[in-house]
Amino acid sequence: MTNESSTLKPYKDVADGKKKQVADMFNNISKTYDFLNHFLSLGIDKIWRKNAINSLKDLAPQYMLDVATGTGDFALQSIKTLNPKKIIGVDISEGMLAVAKEKIAAKGLTDQFEVQLGDSEKLQFADETFDAVTVAFGVRNFENLEKGLSDICRVLKPGGRAVILEFSNPQNFPIKQLYNFYFRQITPRIGKLFSKDSSAYEYLPESVAKFPDGERFVAITKQVGFKTTIMRPQTFGICTIYIATK
Repeated sequence: MTNESSTLKPYKDVADGKKKQVADMFNNISKTYDFLNHFLSLGIDKIWRKNAINSLKDLAPQYMLDVATGTGDFALQSIKTLNPKKIIGVDISEGMLAVAKEKIAAKGLTDQFEVQLGDSEKLQFADETFDAVTVAFGVRNFENLEKGLSDICRVLKPGGRAVILEFSNPQNFPIKQLYNFYFRQITPRIGKLFSKDSSAYEYLPESVAKFPDGERFVAITKQVGFKTTIMRPQTFGICTIYIATK
């Protein structure tokens, strides 16, 4: 199964593949990423992260992997809520990981939270290593969505869970119209003002529009090996939490 999000790239006039372009994009915006995330979502992204991590409370995972960890906010929320023995964060952007490392050191969490430079679609871990895998706003940027989800399934222990938080496309009037206007007209302008990389914030709404969200995403998780996937839309369907069990 192929989808349009696999071929969409941040920089249309550059010949590099999507993976390289996504790494470059996040390197470019790493210094302002957290600020803009919270600013553009009016702080609601923090609530989405909490809701997503809360879905793992009953599992009480001890060994966790945070894929596309970025600046580490999702993993830090996991530590705050679940207090696992160990969480490893993987990302392809050195710039984003540099920010994550500063946070880890400042919070004194170097023994509990480790980050590594790596490809989310070629995870360097043995089969059935982790109790839980988390991804926040990362699967949309995979060059090959099916391959990335399949690898996440591979490194999970049987009965383990992948909790995936991702933007989706609201369908109901007037939220759909307001969302599209804000995302396509306002977000790129604010992003350009603060990050100096207008392409990154033009890519954001495009990548969400082309992402196979909702039931299409659930179908892909089942195709790659997950037994069940629960969908929990957030804030009028702007964002969705997917809870996939191996």
